[in-house]
Amino acid sequence: MVDAHRTFVIVGAGLAGAKAAETLRSEGFTGRVILVGDERDHPYERPPLSKGYLQGKEERDSVFVHEPSWYAKADIELHLGQPAVQLDREARKVVLGDGTALHYDKLLLATGAEPRRLDIPGTELAGVHHLRRLAHAERLKGVLATLGRDNGHLLIAGAGWIGLEVAAAARGYGAEVTVVEPLATPLHAVLGPEIGRLFGDLHAEHGVRFHFGARLTEIVGHDGMVLAARTDDGEEHPAHAVLSAIGAAPRTALAETSGLALVDRQHGGGIAVDASLRTSDPNVFAVGDVAAAHHPLLGTRLRVEHWANALNGGPAAARAMLGQEVAYDRVPYFFSDQYDVGLEYSGYAPAGGYDQVLIRGDVAKREFIAFWLSDGRVLAGMNVNVWDVTEHIQALIRSKAPVNREALADPSVPLDSLVEG
Repeated sequence: MVDAHRTFVIVGAGLAGAKAAETLRSEGFTGRVILVGDERDHPYERPPLSKGYLQGKEERDSVFVHEPSWYAKADIELHLGQPAVQLDREARKVVLGDGTALHYDKLLLATGAEPRRLDIPGTELAGVHHLRRLAHAERLKGVLATLGRDNGHLLIAGAGWIGLEVAAAARGYGAEVTVVEPLATPLHAVLGPEIGRLFGDLHAEHGVRFHFGARLTEIVGHDGMVLAARTDDGEEHPAHAVLSAIGAAPRTALAETSGLALVDRQHGGGIAVDASLRTSDPNVFAVGDVAAAHHPLLGTRLRVEHWANALNGGPAAARAMLGQEVAYDRVPYFFSDQYDVGLEYSGYAPAGGYDQVLIRGDVAKREFIAFWLSDGRVLAGMNVNVWDVTEHIQALIRSKAPVNREALADPSVPLDSLVEG
């Protein structure tokens, strides 16, 4: 009962916030737990928004983290549909949009990120879309079905993970798809040109048209409807809908106005937190897409915008709020599904940070593992249609030891045999 008088507030009712609330209760916290979200929906997971749910393969209810009744049973107080508009750290108070003031002993900021906006004429047209929230996915799902039925064109700005997953979903509905990307290949900044080119080939085989080395300059429409999109090289592309998939920006407004330490955008942005996910204020923590955390294993500050970081970071932040010793050092991980290709990526290999990409397996069959190496050490690995190897890949990353490159490239050599110790 020592915690009964304490109040922990979580701002951000996504996966990270919901898992943090769950962990507070499972760790025995008996005080008030208040979960604040600016969407009216209960906390949900985001991967289905560009994968199964968008494709029509999963039902809407499958996206939710918990059954709606779970929150009352766990004595979690919900404030949904209410944005947090002010943080007063001196008074330990969060003010919501309706004027409600919530006092806290510990605060967790799990405010996530928001889509970056195209800064060009025509973005006010009804056919211009973003994909970040469940409401966005519901709307886009109907658009894709209509485009497929009417042989319509979807133009996607950006060949990152969201852009490519939506392209695959759109082709599944039968829509025509064009992707405009300023770099030379899809996923160029994330995977490099060697592997990025493979994804370009995959989508081209499924009828996606790419326009590389160009940026959108204008979306053309009439009576509120999209008709075409123009690029800076003078091309005009037919389009009945446009998806802006040019990345996301961390939602740091509360932190910024309250004076918490931030990381500048040039270095990824976000709220600066230590390895225990604590901000510059010892009573305030941050987690998920908004948190730029010092990573003990990688020795750098990192902001990770993926599902696994929310899934695992939420519980870690909750334990830190409870005063437990926490060093959040999970190897970054994400997954993607596109057509008949499934993949998992583990690690961190920024552009310029590696000197070799080594392939193990059959690229032509799209059954392989790609490893990003620096001085013979594995920085990251991506398994494509090869399963049950993530644990071994992450062990190689954690070991930080040089590996035998010939053995690493040989599928007949078990990966676990290459891990020292």
